[in-house]
Amino acid sequence: MTGKRKIVIWAFGIVTLGGVLTAVLVAIHRAQPITIKGAVLSQDTDPQKQLPIADVQIIGTDGSAISTSTSDSSGFFTLTLRRGLRRRQPLTLRFRHPDYQPLDLNEFVGDKIYIARMVPISHETKAHVQSDHGDATVSNVRVRYSVKATTEADVGSAVKTFQVVNTGDVPCKGRHPCSPDGKWKAALSSTSLDAGEGNEFRNARVSCIAGPCPFARVEFEDLSRGGRKVNVSVRNWSDTTTFLVEAEVVHPMVSDLVRESYPVIFGQTLNFSLPLLAEGPSIEAEINGDSIVFPLGPDLFLSWADCHVRVDKDQAKAYRCELKPGYRFK
Repeated sequence: MTGKRKIVIWAFGIVTLGGVLTAVLVAIHRAQPITIKGAVLSQDTDPQKQLPIADVQIIGTDGSAISTSTSDSSGFFTLTLRRGLRRRQPLTLRFRHPDYQPLDLNEFVGDKIYIARMVPISHETKAHVQSDHGDATVSNVRVRYSVKATTEADVGSAVKTFQVVNTGDVPCKGRHPCSPDGKWKAALSSTSLDAGEGNEFRNARVSCIAGPCPFARVEFEDLSRGGRKVNVSVRNWSDTTTFLVEAEVVHPMVSDLVRESYPVIFGQTLNFSLPLLAEGPSIEAEINGDSIVFPLGPDLFLSWADCHVRVDKDQAKAYRCELKPGYRFK
């Protein structure tokens, strides 16, 4: 067999193997289910009023299989389609919610974000069906919550001196402790301060105030940590030195601070967010002129609105409350 023929056969084998691998990869890809993502919003010409809709039932069908999902508090949904479905195939998405008109979208399977905008059922119509009375007015809405705050009462200051006794110009000869270069005999000395039960130190510092200070150094200190106790250790490789340790003493106290914010209202929906450490959120509002405080509680129950909450990446909580039929913002 000539060398040229061997090269041709080898190249043909490589091409064949490549084709087989490609076919295998395509088959594996087709065997994987396809997941699509999107969001459900309320239909409005004003982008600020295109609010996310939670608890929307989403049904996806490609003509032979059905997939279902539900939107979360941010309107986000994912839908996992059947295995073997290929991109560009027709796909029908149905969106259902009792407070919105049914929506059917004729889409296709693809790499895209699916946005559905649902038309709300008339608030006035729902109110008329459920109540023969006029709408109750909701006004002067405020959000109240508490956060833990730490305050400090000044107790005084702490001062302490200590000596590092040593004789200079004495060769170390390998006997610990020695100077940093190992040449001279050194001494180590430590001291500590205690702020007392329930107290803490602030702005602690240590300094050399007497003796050959250039030949002494602080080996260990935890002054910057604060806390009830501070510790200092000093190495001296010359004559005796004197050090001074000082710190302010405070008494920390934890208290609850009540804070108040005002939600943003768009149409029939109010929106507000609370920091991670917020506790005991409540909504204070005037219902037909009567000022009432409504604790939200873990179930987010309000007699006049349906509320949802989501946790953002920074752990802040974003709330959205939509008025129930029979109520309107004033």
